[in-house]
Amino acid sequence: MKKNDKKIINAWASYDWANSVYNLIVTTAIFPIYYTNVTEEFFGGKMVTFFGLSIENSVLFTYAISLSFLVIVLSSPILSGIADYTGSKKKFMQFFSYIGATACIGLYFFEGPNIEYGIFCSVMASIGYAGSLVFYNGFLPEIVSPEKMDNVSAKGFTYGYIGSVILLIICLALIMMPTTFGFDSGKTATKFSFLLVGFWWIGFAQIAFKTLKDYPTGKSLSFDIVIKGGQELSKVLREIKERPVLKRFLASFFFYSMGVLTVMLLAPLFGSKEVGIGTEEMIIVVLILQILAIFGAYFFVWVAQQKSSRFAIALILIIWISLCIISYFLKAKLGFYALASLVGFGMGGVQSISRSTYSRLIPPQSKDTASYFSFFDITEKLAIVIGTFSYALINQLTGSMRNSMLFMSLFFIIGLIILSQTKLDDDMQKMANEDENDNPWDDILEDLH
Repeated sequence: MKKNDKKIINAWASYDWANSVYNLIVTTAIFPIYYTNVTEEFFGGKMVTFFGLSIENSVLFTYAISLSFLVIVLSSPILSGIADYTGSKKKFMQFFSYIGATACIGLYFFEGPNIEYGIFCSVMASIGYAGSLVFYNGFLPEIVSPEKMDNVSAKGFTYGYIGSVILLIICLALIMMPTTFGFDSGKTATKFSFLLVGFWWIGFAQIAFKTLKDYPTGKSLSFDIVIKGGQELSKVLREIKERPVLKRFLASFFFYSMGVLTVMLLAPLFGSKEVGIGTEEMIIVVLILQILAIFGAYFFVWVAQQKSSRFAIALILIIWISLCIISYFLKAKLGFYALASLVGFGMGGVQSISRSTYSRLIPPQSKDTASYFSFFDITEKLAIVIGTFSYALINQLTGSMRNSMLFMSLFFIIGLIILSQTKLDDDMQKMANEDENDNPWDDILEDLH
């Protein structure tokens, strides 16, 4: 594919529009609160029975998220190696997308008593979402030259924020005025929103699937290919070990992702259980959060351009450390709204800058982009596994999510310390110079905003 082609970039970014509705509606805004309400209604309190095991509903949900990302950690390395070896990133991206979207549709039939089914669907939806991103992110260095990656990465997240906000507004209208739209209750309208997420994801994903292209190597899938896939991954691992800056950035990213992604995933449960935020209030908070995330993504791109990527990430981490400490003392709803606003602003910045920074650290001559991004996604998903597990364990042991939130600040602090010792921007400039020599398309288009 030609680099810096506007049509290809827009099609690539459209997948963020397609799948981000899952992350917002199912993971963040609606399903966690729906799950809490229906399980407490059926089981008569926070304690639920899951395959005969008595466990608190929020702890079970957190462990389920950890399990889903653990599956991706274990499976994506070999799958990404196979994708690079066979030239089939798009096929794997489609496979995981359809798994995730179908699982979202399946959540329509979850009502509380069938808690095992509901957890299964939520785990499969998470696996589909996380798995598809491994291959989606792998296309970024193939379609954009290094100096444009910050803007294009931010563009993808912006598409995702806007698309998910539009569907969330629709879902909010259905839930708040169910009879107006022909539903017998807000619960039925809430379940219908899970159907909308699945069909939205499948439908809009076709834009990216139509434009992004695989370049098959002609090597069919067999046991030998699995071995070759592992060899592709081993080759990338050796290259990463030989690049100290890339290795340190991944280490920093690993620690601060434990905090960022855990807080993002579990903030709705925290707001519901610790502050008393209701369903409709939470949806409005999340809407504001998503809008601020758009501004955050571009603001920190501007900061990175004015200062450096390292400075921008460090500033975001300081904000996140402050958020974790403040949340421990938080009791008023107004304070939660203010805190959620800062979470949104920081969320947009850290996700966008992290992805584009890593893309620019990948050797420009490398064709193993899926394998490189597999390490990026493994780092991120393993961070989620450890972060959410730690969060759930502390909650289970102490009986308070406030202690869990405070503990998250430790991960941000470690990530900040490692980042401060990494000569990030010098290495990216070196990469850009190498890419300028190797790629004739670098200066065809102006930066996209």
